[in-house]
Amino acid sequence: MRADYSQLAPESFKAMMALEGTLTLDTTIKELVKLHISQINGCTFCTDMHAKEAKLHGERELRLYHLPVWRESPLFTDKERAALEWAEKLTRLEGSHVSDADYAQVSAQFDEKELAELTFVITVINAWNRLGVAYATDPGSMDKMMGLDKAGLQ
Repeated sequence: MRADYSQLAPESFKAMMALEGTLTLDTTIKELVKLHISQINGCTFCTDMHAKEAKLHGERELRLYHLPVWRESPLFTDKERAALEWAEKLTRLEGSHVSDADYAQVSAQFDEKELAELTFVITVINAWNRLGVAYATDPGSMDKMMGLDKAGLQ
């Protein structure tokens, strides 16, 4: 078992939690983005947590199953598709840049404030994913404390 980063750097952890608490983007989009980015980054803890949180917020299970193939699935709105595309662009940087065309595409679906919120959601989940991967946090280990056991996903 690896160290508990929240105990070793409690002020940084509190700051991350505080930042998380400021994210006011639509819950459905926020949870879809968090789950998809966690899948991309291979963070098992965050993938587990955000699937459960999405379900608790009323997300249909079939959409959760379709999330890895969102481009081919008819289950997502244009706004959700734009959010998922933007999330992928900002997560998979690998030496590339976000183009003006990419920005224009997402801006067609989100007003300036929403786009800033979406970008912060993407930034924060990428940071959480790196902590989860680095410290190999056990999936489901905080379910009871966070009320995620009520999601019925075991």
